[in-house]
Amino acid sequence: MDETVVKSLYTPNCQQEAINLLSKFAANLPGIIFQVLQQQDGSVLVLYVSSGCEYLYEVEPEALQADFRVIYNLIHPQDIKAFAESIAVCCNTVTPWHWEGRIITPSGKLKWIQGTSQPERQEEGAVLWNGFVLDITDRKQAEEKLQESEARYKAILDAIPDLMFRISRDAEYLDLKSEGANITLSREEIVGKHVQELLPSDVAAISLEAIAKTLDSGTLQTCEYQLKTPLGVRDYEARLVVSGEDEVLAIVRDITERKQGEIALQNLAQKFAKAFSCSPDSITISTLHEGRFIEVNDSFVELAGYERDEAIGKTSFELNLWVDDRDRLHLLQELQTTGVVRNLECEFRQKSGKIITTLLSAEVIDLDGVTCILAVHHDITERKQVEAQFLLSAQRDRLLAETLVRIRSSLHLEEILQITVTEVRQFLQTDRVFIALNNANLGIRTLAESVDPKYPSVLGWSTNDEAYLQEVRNLLKDNLVRVVEDITQMSVSPKVQAHCRKFQTQASLAVPIMLGNELFGALIANQCSGSRHWQPIEIDLLQQMSEPVAIAIQQSQIYQKLAELNTNLEHQVEERTAQLQQKMQEVETLHRVKDVVLHTVAHDLRTSVMGNLMVLKNLLNQGLGSEEQGGKFFPLPPAPRPSASCQSPIPVSRSIIERMIQGNDRQLAMINSLLEINSGEKPGMDLKPEPVDFSILLGTVLTQLQPMLTQNQATLKNLVPADLPLVMVDVSRLDKFLAHLLTHSLYNNPPGLNFILSTTVEGGMLRTQIQDDGVVMSKVECDRLFDLHVRDPQDCCSTSIGLKMYLCRKFIQSHGGEIGVISNRKRGLTFWFTLPLATSSVTNRP
Repeated sequence: MDETVVKSLYTPNCQQEAINLLSKFAANLPGIIFQVLQQQDGSVLVLYVSSGCEYLYEVEPEALQADFRVIYNLIHPQDIKAFAESIAVCCNTVTPWHWEGRIITPSGKLKWIQGTSQPERQEEGAVLWNGFVLDITDRKQAEEKLQESEARYKAILDAIPDLMFRISRDAEYLDLKSEGANITLSREEIVGKHVQELLPSDVAAISLEAIAKTLDSGTLQTCEYQLKTPLGVRDYEARLVVSGEDEVLAIVRDITERKQGEIALQNLAQKFAKAFSCSPDSITISTLHEGRFIEVNDSFVELAGYERDEAIGKTSFELNLWVDDRDRLHLLQELQTTGVVRNLECEFRQKSGKIITTLLSAEVIDLDGVTCILAVHHDITERKQVEAQFLLSAQRDRLLAETLVRIRSSLHLEEILQITVTEVRQFLQTDRVFIALNNANLGIRTLAESVDPKYPSVLGWSTNDEAYLQEVRNLLKDNLVRVVEDITQMSVSPKVQAHCRKFQTQASLAVPIMLGNELFGALIANQCSGSRHWQPIEIDLLQQMSEPVAIAIQQSQIYQKLAELNTNLEHQVEERTAQLQQKMQEVETLHRVKDVVLHTVAHDLRTSVMGNLMVLKNLLNQGLGSEEQGGKFFPLPPAPRPSASCQSPIPVSRSIIERMIQGNDRQLAMINSLLEINSGEKPGMDLKPEPVDFSILLGTVLTQLQPMLTQNQATLKNLVPADLPLVMVDVSRLDKFLAHLLTHSLYNNPPGLNFILSTTVEGGMLRTQIQDDGVVMSKVECDRLFDLHVRDPQDCCSTSIGLKMYLCRKFIQSHGGEIGVISNRKRGLTFWFTLPLATSSVTNRP
């Protein structure tokens, strides 16, 4: 619908009249009157807007008529959606439009507006909006404040856990608030009821009296009472104020915990009072700044010696309690800094003048507005004395232990005595300590001394006056300690008095130094500054120190005797050494003679035996012996026919010649073994070990020994693995060593013996075993097999074999290995031996 159509709906007279009426009406409204036409195509035409637009929107009416979308730019972003939806709903339903929301004016003001309109649909389909917009900012702000106030008061009421009742003058419950309170009745069971219907008679009487007083006086009234509840008897407090005409507001609070706390506080106060009065420690309450006593307990009276009346109202300074005033200053500084002091060690002066030591603990308290000190004094005087005694005991034990150690570690008597007197004087804190010894020739003589430089020294003083010496012996008789606290009170001879005056001795403590039953000297402590009371621990120290000093003296004497004996012994040792050297030279000469004789005899024996062997073997080869039985090791070949020129054969049987050959062979082997043993007994046996592959070496050696095995119809099974590590062995002697082991089994068993050879690596050594299936031996025979001894002629093993077994052990031991034999349970022997493996350092040697 265009503008001409709109104008045709309103005649000029009617239009002007309506505008005039709207203008007059709008002038009296705090808002805007508008007339808007929404055409069928959705476009909006503002027909009229009052002048309040400028006040409310801060927009000229003409600007709004020119572009209705200016309104959308002013609406608060959070309200724009609701505004658009309300317009859309009214356009579709043509129902009255009502909307409240916020706008933000161009100047930045936030305003609340309320828009109302009655849309009318026109014949052409357009919708005509006639309405007004009011400024409701003040109302909204008032509503928000009211809501905030209501919410605040509601929160306060909700936060109060107390019961609240509105009660009439006639004691009828009008209303209540019970949220958060512990109540067993419902609202309906209380409202409208009389106080006497719900409360016990005594509590109801208290309530009626309180209601009447509250309404008559118009002031707050408070009453307390008890009620039985499912939780037990509870204490309550009711506060009543006038809340209306003939009406009171009663706030009822459960004060059971408070009552219990008050009772507990009362009990605690009673307990504190009892603890204060009955405490074994001194407890005082005094002002912080002056130290004036407000209260003291009985233990303070006992500790300080002042009666309670003498202490109350006086300061600690007036009673002269502090031995050191700085302790009081330190106490105040700690209290001002932390408010509490724990176990401050202080000295106090009793009324009698005696000094005691206490542990002071204090706190700052407020007593009726006066800052005070609550102080507890724990008397530790006896403990301090015990600690001092314990410390002295520890020092005494240390001194004794160090003295004993010094005596054991040193033979210098003068040094031991000097250190002893120095440390004893330091322990006793006395003026002089010295040691005097009694010598049969020189009399009494002072050997060691430690003295204060202010007093004369007695070091080097001596006397041989027999009368004086006898008096001193009498003073120290029966090994008792001599204690003199005041020398002027002691009854002694003029000589002793003169001696004390000379060296300014006022008090003395002396213990004898005994060697057996003989008085050898004395350990003496002097006090030169005045008389002195000697403590038991000091007397005990001197008594115990006398024994180590006596030991040191005796040790020194023994050392002197030992030195003399040592000198004599050295001369004797020199003489014996010369004699031994002479004997050793003689033995060495005998050994040289033995070697010459052995080699000479062995040479002659070897020559004779070898000559016999050559003759016998030649005779045997020429067939001169009559044939009886083939020999075991040398089978006879067919004998050739003798020539005509040969002499007639010697009538000797063939077996006799063979036995003679075997006997000479054994003699020759024995001679060789003796020579080898002789060379092996000398230090530095000639061995040349080298790293070799043991499996390859065994193969070579076994090949050389095969004829001997074949001759004795023996077999050997080689189970030695090929990947063994290198072993250190003298290759040139290994074949003879293995031949000796095999020969032992072959000689002691019939033909057909079977051997098994095996090798393993164990702990850096190569262990080899040779097992046979021959005869067994006893354990005693196994243990003695490798010893050097001459066997019984009836033994199955000959002397030469015994020698060879001894050589086998020497061969293995020279390599650093071990050897042994095991007799198997059922059959045969097992020889075993070990050889060292070749290390990398050995194998890399050039």
